[in-house]
Amino acid sequence: MKKLNIGLFGFGVVGEGIYKVLEEKPQLNAVIKKIVIKDPNKPRNAPQDLFSSNPDDILEDDDINVVVELISDADAAYTIIKKSFGKQKHVVSANKKLIADHHQELLELQHANNVSFLYEASVCGSVPIIRNLEEYFDNDLLNYVSGIVNGTTNYILTKMANENQSYQDALSSAQESGFAEADPTADVEGFDAASKISIVTLHAFGKKIKAEEVIRKGITSLQVEDFKYAQEKGATIKLIAKSQIDIKTGEITSTVLPTFVSLHKTIALVNNEYNGVLIGSSLADEQFLYGKGAGRFPTASAVLSDISALKYDYKYAIRKYENTQSGVFNQSGKIRVYIGFKQADDTVFKILDEVEERYQSKDYNHIIGIIDIEKLKNKDIIENDNLSIIAFE
Repeated sequence: MKKLNIGLFGFGVVGEGIYKVLEEKPQLNAVIKKIVIKDPNKPRNAPQDLFSSNPDDILEDDDINVVVELISDADAAYTIIKKSFGKQKHVVSANKKLIADHHQELLELQHANNVSFLYEASVCGSVPIIRNLEEYFDNDLLNYVSGIVNGTTNYILTKMANENQSYQDALSSAQESGFAEADPTADVEGFDAASKISIVTLHAFGKKIKAEEVIRKGITSLQVEDFKYAQEKGATIKLIAKSQIDIKTGEITSTVLPTFVSLHKTIALVNNEYNGVLIGSSLADEQFLYGKGAGRFPTASAVLSDISALKYDYKYAIRKYENTQSGVFNQSGKIRVYIGFKQADDTVFKILDEVEERYQSKDYNHIIGIIDIEKLKNKDIIENDNLSIIAFE
């Protein structure tokens, strides 16, 4: 078991959590040798001589064999990781946007430089989805991976469902409680979840979909009336990220959509900042993983697990990716949806290929029916703030 000398980029909530755990647990045989931060004058809860504002103090130090990247700037992180690989340093990262945007390139670089690149914390915090896909389902024929992968939106939707709050009130509550950023766009518009399902899809099916190719609808259009409908039907609304493969054709449908979830389903019980992921398997049926998806210690837990794995030279095999790299995504198929709206016009009724139900009142309206997945790529439809588009399970 080799000793790990760590260079840490970023000393925010998660970085400080990792530092404290490693200080308290010398049996892990891992020490932080240097920490690179933006502002060297900011007071921090660690010895001052550990800190530097110069990345080369880590990258050019041959004694440092592991880089832990925990910064928010995806472009800067990309540069750091590429340079780390070139210096034969293993890398642990929690930056889901960076990984989703450069996934294949970084995997090829780590292979070329014979180092490990681990990123469990990038997807669901303490929920070990990537390791499970790698270790337990690597030879299984998976049908789908589906779940709640964003704690901010789940907190907001829980407030809207359980306390009858409007979207704006629920968002304010999330911000006051520290579960939503001042600018929550990446979370509430589904960008964060799209990056995560992009990463998961590669490990589940061996095929890479770009985050921008994921069919995505956030939660900002949802109204109190939509939740009333859900309650009448014995359901709730969750933002579900899902990739599902057609076993016969190999085509994958990859979406992030508000979804009606029956209250008797396990995923409906995942509330507030928690995450939950379902793995559908041809051999093992359905498995469920649950835990906190964000925060200092849940995220630090995943990062520490990756650090510990490096002591044994662990790396992602991604065997399915080696077997089949290309994929067909979101090209065919249909989805049953509910569309809620306040003001009706002719275009709304033309969206659906098949209308099953139509409800109109002076305050709120909805239609239910089948839509071709190609139409959900149309930004005039999917990004229309006046339409609540909610998928059925």
